Parts: sequence; C-alpha cells; structure tokens
Amino acid sequence: MKLLIDACVWPGAASELESHGHEVLKVCDFPNNPSDEEILAQALRDDRIVVTLDKDFGELAVAYGHAHAGIIRIVNFPISRHAEVCVRALELHGEELGRGEQS
Repeated sequence: MKLLIDACVWPGAASELESHGHEVLKVCDFPNNPSDEEILAQALRDDRIVVTLDKDFGELAVAYGHAHAGIIRIVNFPISRHAEVCVRALELHGEELGRGEQS
C-alpha cells in the first residue's frame, strides 16, 4: 500500500513499513510544513493512506467531509510500536482503508 507518514509518527517506522512492502512518503521530508488539509489533499492525489497520531485528520474526514484515501490513527502506543500497529491495521483493514472507508 502507499502510505504518507505524518510528522508526528516516529520517522523510523518508515523503514519497517517499507520492509513489509509498503511504499512510504514522510511529511518530515517535505521542504515546507504543510497543513493537515494539505497533507490530506496530497495523500488523496497520490492515493496514499495517511498514518498519524493526530485526531484532526479524522475531524477533517468525518466532520467536514474532506475526501481521503484512508487514514490510520495510532493512539496510545509507544513509538517503538508505530510501524507494528500500522502493519496490523493494514492487514486487518487494508481493503477498506484503500477505499477511504471507516472501519
């Protein structure tokens, strides 16, 4: 799957996700500091699932109806488990996430 890793997610998670066959782009590698709206729009254009700790993406998608290519929000896990949690979410819900559905 194609993923866009938000700046709040441990950057080291990217290499672990790549080792599981995912294509990863990190917000922290962008030349500027994009807003959440810009991140969500970029991910949609690139057909990438946003991986974040930030609840604002859910608000943008659910409360404000912003289109998206999927969102994984990692909550209450130590940084050492960010990639593991993301991989598991993709295993369980990758199909729905790829369609931008809530699960």
